[in-house]
Amino acid sequence: MKPGDHPDFFRLPPPPGRSRESRIELDEQGRFWNGPFLIDHAGMATAFASWIRRHPDDGRFILTNGYDWTYFTVKATPFFVRHVDIGGPGAKRHATLLLSDGTEEELDTRSVTVDSAGILHAFVKAGSFEARFLPAAQSAMVDLLEESSDGSPCIMQDGAAFPIKPRSEGLAAPPAR
Repeated sequence: MKPGDHPDFFRLPPPPGRSRESRIELDEQGRFWNGPFLIDHAGMATAFASWIRRHPDDGRFILTNGYDWTYFTVKATPFFVRHVDIGGPGAKRHATLLLSDGTEEELDTRSVTVDSAGILHAFVKAGSFEARFLPAAQSAMVDLLEESSDGSPCIMQDGAAFPIKPRSEGLAAPPAR
């Protein structure tokens, strides 16, 4: 059993002489920084991405590996879409996302939005977190994009059209189900 399995894990004080606050920051391109220093070790960056959660009491972003935890800063979104795999024949095409934490999941087409810079976003992790598409992943979406009858963009997936809605700035709320 890990300490993180204890019901009071997130309420326990930090180790003596330590703080739960950190200088770790996740930037708009999905890179982790420790103060002014880029965390450029791929394994460490992937580990950090896999440790992202929200604190159960205050909702702030934390990194936790089950043995300890710390608050960190998210500049844009907590997850990033690194790659999109388009599968299925013709009208039954669908998208599988490869996320910054190394996991894969099906695209929730109802959650896709576009920000003022033209960057796609979608909700992941059962709608709990927002992810920003990195350039290569967004380019891969071109096979699913079409123009609706009113000229607005939509995603064609599994034979249905899903409109891409404008994203309000800041962290968005998941779509209503």
